[in-house]
Amino acid sequence: MHRVVVGVLGTLEARQGDRELPVGHARRRSVLAALAVDAGRLLPADVLVDRVWGERPPVRARSTLRTYLTHLRRTLAPTGLAILRRDGGYLLDTGPDTVDLHRFHRLLASARRQPDPHTALGQVEDALELWRGEPLAELDTPWAQAVRERLRRDRDAAEADRADWALACGRHHELLPELVARAEAEPLDERVAGRLVLALYRSGRQADALSHYHRVRRHLADELGTDPGPALQELHQRILTADPALSPADTEAPAVPRQLPSVPRSFIGRTDQLAALDDRGTTVISAIGGAGGIGKTWLALTWAHRNIDRFPDGQLFVDLRGFSPDGPPMDPAVAVRGFLDALGVTPAHLPVDPHAQAARYRSLVADRRMLIVLDNAATADQVVPLLPGTASCTVLVTSRHRLPTLVARHGARALSLDVLTAAESRALLGADRVTADERAADELIALCGGFPLALGILTARTGRELAELAAELRETGLDALDDDDPTASLPAVLSWSLRHLTDEQRTAFALLGIAPGPDHGLAAAASLIGASVPQTRKVLRALEDASLVERRPNGRHGMHDLVRAYAITAARELPEPTRQAALHRVFDFYLHTAHNAYRALAPTRDPVPLTPPTTGSAPLYPASTRAEAMRWFDAEHPTLLAVQRHALDQREHDHAWKLAVVLGKYLLRRGLLDDHLTTWEVGHAAAPHSDDPTGEVTTLRGLGLAHSHTGGYADALVHLRSSLLVAPDEVQRTHTHYALAEAALRHHDVANGLVHARHAVRGYRHVGQPVRLAAALALLGELRGVAGDHRAAESRCTRALSVQRQHGDHTGQASTLSVLGTTAGSTGRHEAALDRYTEALALFRETDNTHQAADTLERLGHTHSALDQPHRARTAWRAALELYREQGRDTDADRVQRRLDDLGGTRPARTTGLAE
Repeated sequence: MHRVVVGVLGTLEARQGDRELPVGHARRRSVLAALAVDAGRLLPADVLVDRVWGERPPVRARSTLRTYLTHLRRTLAPTGLAILRRDGGYLLDTGPDTVDLHRFHRLLASARRQPDPHTALGQVEDALELWRGEPLAELDTPWAQAVRERLRRDRDAAEADRADWALACGRHHELLPELVARAEAEPLDERVAGRLVLALYRSGRQADALSHYHRVRRHLADELGTDPGPALQELHQRILTADPALSPADTEAPAVPRQLPSVPRSFIGRTDQLAALDDRGTTVISAIGGAGGIGKTWLALTWAHRNIDRFPDGQLFVDLRGFSPDGPPMDPAVAVRGFLDALGVTPAHLPVDPHAQAARYRSLVADRRMLIVLDNAATADQVVPLLPGTASCTVLVTSRHRLPTLVARHGARALSLDVLTAAESRALLGADRVTADERAADELIALCGGFPLALGILTARTGRELAELAAELRETGLDALDDDDPTASLPAVLSWSLRHLTDEQRTAFALLGIAPGPDHGLAAAASLIGASVPQTRKVLRALEDASLVERRPNGRHGMHDLVRAYAITAARELPEPTRQAALHRVFDFYLHTAHNAYRALAPTRDPVPLTPPTTGSAPLYPASTRAEAMRWFDAEHPTLLAVQRHALDQREHDHAWKLAVVLGKYLLRRGLLDDHLTTWEVGHAAAPHSDDPTGEVTTLRGLGLAHSHTGGYADALVHLRSSLLVAPDEVQRTHTHYALAEAALRHHDVANGLVHARHAVRGYRHVGQPVRLAAALALLGELRGVAGDHRAAESRCTRALSVQRQHGDHTGQASTLSVLGTTAGSTGRHEAALDRYTEALALFRETDNTHQAADTLERLGHTHSALDQPHRARTAWRAALELYREQGRDTDADRVQRRLDDLGGTRPARTTGLAE
């Protein structure tokens, strides 16, 4: 757990790691500040009241104080920081380094005990960095004013000591601007004057040093009537005699390091990222993130070499080994020591204390135009000690982790790398090899998914044809990208990313690899992992920070295909029961959640019988409306298709066939007919192995209807008649008669359609299902209309519509209204047809039934054409054409396009609103 830090040297803040604790309003913060100033010491309640309210305490000050302390205890308790009550007083129970004020005094006292000025300087600079503004800013009581005044004196003394130690360390050049400003503000302070005179002399400005001495002497004489003190007079004499002892023995001329590794020769693309680095504005730090092998170091080095003229004072480079296979990440103190060596600091002048070394490093790079490349960082804590203290330097950090602390607290700009584009991938493979076998090149690029390291490994195998490499990668997967050299092995590089993960995070990574589907939402991931949603969010954030999972739109997470392949390999190390339990939880999640959405789409349909979800699976109940259900299906349907196929492969047969039922209605409404057929094929393959007797009859019926939608009437009849034969009861037989009638209508087999429609009407009437009966009546009416009996058609559809409106069956109403429109149009009543189609279209849109909306728009266009309204006909047909193309209904689209061509004119007509 991160330790807690309480800051009173500025506006009060309490932090645990990067998180600011919610201490509360200003007065409550004042109470904590009053305790923190004397942390570890018992303060009577009256003393606290005086410190917080001064001479104007509230009427019930003690009671109010207790309330504030109760809130503070509750906030601080989880952090381990305690406020204790003893003998009528209160005590903040904490160590000496918890409060910045006490750490300031401890560092200052330690610095004054140091014989080495470098060590002392480092400690005093660390102490002064703790100041963030006016101490005890929340308080305006006499006690607070007195403490502030005392602390200001302490800081002034620390600043003076820092200047003395900096001069002793030869840092006179960087001190000059500060000393000049200080001397102007305090012209009679002889100690300040002495420091400025010495700094000017050591900077080679003897005349300026003597001139300033004489100016101070005149000020002292004019203002105080005295001469300079003995120390300043002695310094003046030593300057006049050029005393060699005034030049510090350890002053060094900073070296100009050139540490960049060679420029990557095979670097390709990344134009936008290079431009982003060029356009830095005031940004000092750029944090380049991405998965292992994505090309972060190559980008940093390429940009560095292209811009080397910007950094005449040198370039520093260090591999922080954050993800090295043969050791822990580099201690930042080791990196600092290496930088000091590169900057010319000799061992004799090297401070002993690591803090002093870091301060010396910052001093040496201050105000220099340098580039500092911190490659392969594991954490922000590893980077922060290596950051310069001024804005003259540019820092490039590369890491597989996102390092949000650098962005939030140090103003870094995050730059995330993704895979290469197809064009960049082809360029990396080489123009000659791509031209020789473009088909193999395209397959290789697709298999690698634009992953730079994978493409680089294959590109290096110059003696082999691309077709051979593609075949090997296709057949052996990640093994084709392995190598004895771990830096040229994608599995090895990816394995290093797992080193900093917890066991829980590594298990989650492996399970996400075997989870079916291209990506998953948070709730699905929680069911897969078997954790709560908050805990899963935390785990996913860690994996995202490690560049092992990708955040995708709408809060979803996925993996690059090669990273997923490695995760699948990692999953093989998990116990078989762990893998199976995770898959069962995620199957349950998707089946139950999809069923909830299905019930919103088809509230009049019977629910599918489901067993309760297993422990750890937490299905969503997102679909209180049809629109919400359709949105959920829109987001999840690619994953649902994969889940269903995987359930069949895992012999989870109940899940597989029931998913066909709950997913089928959505797929039909969206006109995704190929997916619809595939879903029922998978369901039919699973149903015979299920213990539920309705599975086989249901999936045979669904598969038959799916074939009828895709044009295969013969196949449809085979499956539908088989469904009729295995139907266990009258209800199932009636459902199948209805499906047979529907398929017959779609394929103009009117005679058979009428037979089965009449069976369906009688059956639904007998079993007492009025909504289904209304649908069968409408279907019978449509068949009668196709047969030429329009009066019978209208009679049956009108009766059906009345029942559907009574039961709120919007889907049924829309279909029946569309039939009534066709009937009216067939009898020349085009205005009536227009009304029916318009009402049907509104309902199809309300229920998100884009499949039937497209058909209705086409019929609406015919009606407008019959009414000699070509502009409106064109608008409706264009809308139908767009939907047909979206749904892949090429035959229907070609038919409508011919209508538009016959109509003539390409200029879009003014929209009527019907086709919008």
